[in-house]
Amino acid sequence: MDKIIDGKAIAASLRQAIAADTAKLTAQGTTPGLAVVLVGEDPASRVYVSMKEKACAAAGIYSDEHKLPAETTEAQLLALIEELNRDERIDGILVQLPLPAHIDESKVLEAISPAKDVDGFHPYNVGRLVTGNPLFRPCTPYGVMKMLEATGVELAGKEVVVVGRSNIVGKPVALMCLAEHATVTICHSRTRDLADKVRAADVVIAAVGRPEMVKGDWIKEGAVVIDVGVNRVGEKKLVGDVDFAAARERASAITPVPGGVGPMTITMLLYNTVESAKRRAAGK
Repeated sequence: MDKIIDGKAIAASLRQAIAADTAKLTAQGTTPGLAVVLVGEDPASRVYVSMKEKACAAAGIYSDEHKLPAETTEAQLLALIEELNRDERIDGILVQLPLPAHIDESKVLEAISPAKDVDGFHPYNVGRLVTGNPLFRPCTPYGVMKMLEATGVELAGKEVVVVGRSNIVGKPVALMCLAEHATVTICHSRTRDLADKVRAADVVIAAVGRPEMVKGDWIKEGAVVIDVGVNRVGEKKLVGDVDFAAARERASAITPVPGGVGPMTITMLLYNTVESAKRRAAGK
């Protein structure tokens, strides 16, 4: 009994809808615009940025890239963000993390206008998510919610266990599940009896960043498993936070790694940018 949740297929279908919305907005005189800022030469960040550029081009979104040298000062970066905040062609601003050590990450994220914070990391947007009235939802957890929706998983009244408490995935996905009337338990590396907590879950969302930490026999028969982790083991092998081979024997639906949650993150970034452009077009 297994059902692989195909993140690539769900992302492709959403991107078609995003491209259609973009074409409609552009025809009405508002082309959605995303600014991506990369500081330094981090190889993984460069790959992500080039993927984002290609995804924007495919969806018809105007992409404004700023690739800055590693020695860029915090003041220079903040000045660029202020410029982008004022630029009427830009609906979303994304500063690629991590930043070089001499730049204060939180100061930079807080400098982005909450109305253009398509990553959903500004304290204003975090606060709106907590109070149940989100403006922008963070992209990876929002992608998880879209996958559950596309798979037909009804969360109301279900026991959801989130393994991981990061600001990027664990905490926001827990809040989003709460908003769907699930009963949510957040676990982490110091949780006692972690296996027992996971065994009680109807839905397991693993986002802890440890290869195959969640074992197959922790999964309740028929549970849904969403694996957000991407861990490199050895030279080439990528694995998630869940022991996929063992867990799929028990789960009713499970995401693979790669090809599960991964493709959804950039898709939701495009989605948020287009939603922001719709607000601009409506004069909000």
